[in-house]
Amino acid sequence: MATGTDLTPAAGGEPAAGAAASPVGVAPAAPASRRRAKRPGLARLGDLRKLIVPVAVLVLWQIASSTRLVDPRFLPAPTTVLDAWGVWIFGERSPLAWYSGTWAEYVFLSTRRVLEGFACAAAVGVFLGVLIGWSRLVSDLVDPLIQLVRPIPMTAWLPFATLLFGIQDTAAVFLIAMGAFFPIVVNATAGAQRTPRILLRAALMLGTPPHKLLYRVVLPAALPSIFTGLRLGMGIAWVLVIVSEMLAVKGGLGYSLWTAYQFQRMDLIIASMFSVGGLGYLFDRILVAIAGRTLRWAQGL
Repeated sequence: MATGTDLTPAAGGEPAAGAAASPVGVAPAAPASRRRAKRPGLARLGDLRKLIVPVAVLVLWQIASSTRLVDPRFLPAPTTVLDAWGVWIFGERSPLAWYSGTWAEYVFLSTRRVLEGFACAAAVGVFLGVLIGWSRLVSDLVDPLIQLVRPIPMTAWLPFATLLFGIQDTAAVFLIAMGAFFPIVVNATAGAQRTPRILLRAALMLGTPPHKLLYRVVLPAALPSIFTGLRLGMGIAWVLVIVSEMLAVKGGLGYSLWTAYQFQRMDLIIASMFSVGGLGYLFDRILVAIAGRTLRWAQGL
C-alpha cells in the first residue's frame, strides 16, 4: 500500500471468480473429494495406496542387487543398507569407527542447524515480504536488491560464509538462512499483493483504522501463500544443510555423507540420504498440519 490515501496493496488482486457467490457468513460446501476423504474406508485405502510405489521400488531394488543385475558395490541391497544403518544408530561408540552409534548425534546437529537457519529466514522473509507486497515504497527500495541477489546459486555463498564465519555452525546457519529466505519472501510478497480489494474496503467500512489493515486484513489474506513459501524454504534448508556440512562444519548428516564417500561406503551414503529425506518429509508434514489448523477458514470449515 502506498502511504497516504491509497489503501490498496502494491499489486492488489480481485477475488477469484465465483468467490462472491457465497452468502456472507456462510462457509462454502467442502469439495466432494474432501467429503469422500472423511470416510474411514476410503481414508485407509488412500494410506495404503501411498505405499505402493515405495514398496515396489524397494522390492525391485532388492531383486536387482540380489541377482547382481547391478554391482552391489555401487548399489548395495536394502538389507545391506539396513544393517549398516543399524550399526550407525545402535552401535557402540568407538574412535576407530566414526559411523558406529553416531546417528542420533548427527541428526540432532543437522536438525538444530536447519531450525536455526529456517527460523531466521522465516522471521525476516515473512515480515519483509508482506511489507514489499503492501507498500510501493518498500517494494521500490528493497525488491530490486532481492531480485538481484536471488539468482545467485547458494553454493556460491559457501566460500563467502566460510571465510566470514570460519569452519563452525554459524557458516552453516547463514547458508541455510540465505537459501530458505528467498522462496519465503517471494511467496509472502505474492500473498500480500493478492489481497482482494473488497476485503480492504469492507474492513474500512466496518471501522478498521487504515494503519491496522496490514496485520488485520493483509497478513491473514497472505497466509496461504506464506505457508507455501515456508514449505519450500524448509525443503531448501534440508538441501543446504548437507552442502554446508560437507565443507563448512564438522558433524551432521552432511558430514557423515561426505565421510562415507571418502571411505567408499555406499551403504552409509544411502542411509544418510534416506535420513535427510525422512527428516525433510517429517518437517514438511508438521508445516502442513500447522497450516491446516491455521487456515481452516480458507478450507470452508
